[in-house]
Amino acid sequence: MAFVGSLDQGTSSTRFMIFDHSGKVVGQHQLEHRQIMPEAGWVEHDAAEIWDKTQEVISGALKQANILGSDLSAIGITNQRETTVAWDVTTGVPLHNAIVWQDTRTAEFLDSLSAAKKAEITAKSGLPIAPYFSGSKMHWLANNSPAVTSAIAAGNARFGTIDSWLLWNLTGGVQGGIFATDVTNASRTLLMNLETLDWDSGLQEIFGIARNLLPEIKSSSEIYGLTNPHGPLGAAVPIAGILGDQQAAMVGQVCFDRGESKTTYGTGNFALLNTGTEIVRSQNGLLTTVCYKFGDQPARYALEGSVAVTGSAIQWLRDQLGIITHAADTEILASAVTDTAGVYFVPAFSGLFAPYWRSDARGVIVGLTRAATKAHLARAALEAICYQTRDVMDAMVADSGVPMSEMRVDGGITANSLCMQMQADIMGIEITRPLITETTALGAAYAAGLAVGFWSSTDELKKLWQQSRRWQPTSTESSRALGYAGWKKAIERTLNWAQ
Repeated sequence: MAFVGSLDQGTSSTRFMIFDHSGKVVGQHQLEHRQIMPEAGWVEHDAAEIWDKTQEVISGALKQANILGSDLSAIGITNQRETTVAWDVTTGVPLHNAIVWQDTRTAEFLDSLSAAKKAEITAKSGLPIAPYFSGSKMHWLANNSPAVTSAIAAGNARFGTIDSWLLWNLTGGVQGGIFATDVTNASRTLLMNLETLDWDSGLQEIFGIARNLLPEIKSSSEIYGLTNPHGPLGAAVPIAGILGDQQAAMVGQVCFDRGESKTTYGTGNFALLNTGTEIVRSQNGLLTTVCYKFGDQPARYALEGSVAVTGSAIQWLRDQLGIITHAADTEILASAVTDTAGVYFVPAFSGLFAPYWRSDARGVIVGLTRAATKAHLARAALEAICYQTRDVMDAMVADSGVPMSEMRVDGGITANSLCMQMQADIMGIEITRPLITETTALGAAYAAGLAVGFWSSTDELKKLWQQSRRWQPTSTESSRALGYAGWKKAIERTLNWAQ
């Protein structure tokens, strides 16, 4: 069996990719799902729709690769991390739409917590107090959805991030599906203790979530179980790896050594720095998380900076403003002008994440004059992606004390050469992109392949990494400083907007 499959369930779409031993893609299929926004600041997904799309993309990728499910040595799962599902274990039906990581409805509940409880949460989980994470989403579902409340009372409710929902369905669902998650996803819930790598009773009490509602926490690379032979794979294939999407990208970028980092450009933007087996507490607005845990080996930790809106800002230009037809049009439009003519766009649609953590912030476009055009706005949107990345990487350098000479990048926007050149110029460092840019799916495949011996070691994986493109900075230090000062002024205008 010469292949490993990877199920990559993201914020806007689901895809299944099939890799050979060299890491080459031999088959893939991808489908988008609906973004449900019932109120301002609320973002939901239909978990049943995601499961339907999952089955479709698995079948489509197998067909494209012209192989059977039984030809796969294993499959890995990677997922949008904090998005939270509640379902009934007896019917297999979701009890409410999944609450997406971008959703801000729980800000008021979190604000109401005492200073002592907030300090306990951050000390134990490594995470700041923000609606981003799963714990407050679970609390909201338990207290605001009658269907969830009833299922909890009946003992039938299950809570999980998307990986747990897909694992349970793939392994049989109501016919004995496996209810588990991995340490990387569990570390994003506000409920797991970073040191014990287990659910913490004190944190569970704060959020009112009993242990029987939560999945078993396992490592990122081990055999969780076999797929249901009557499911979309049509065979009993080991599910042998689970990683949250950003940790999967770290593995896909083979950042296995302390001090190595990557930045993934997707719906949001995420930078991680491997801190080895040490738990490093950020002093600069970053969060501490599990990087990965392979089998019985010690867990590796990371510092992370997350930006809520990067790729989705381009979607906003396309879907809400209608100034582009396809995301790729942004590069052409932005290239029509040489600068933004002083326009700054801060897409704080759901508040600001790292390093600010301000849920009261909202998006602004500043510096407009009569001369501003849609080309200037498109260029400002690309600059916003780059400036938000710089905010995070500057904080990372401050926390780690390690100067950055280059940054490994991956994800959809890295196909935009103008944006990557702007990134190099705004940060003043070299930007390098791997040959396989979809490293999230690759990382999940690597984790699964390691567990079943498809790949022998992380050293073997390192040898597979290849560079496809490198961007050198062309800007001057003074122009970088001037542009960044304008960005900081624009950030100030976003604050204290939402009540």
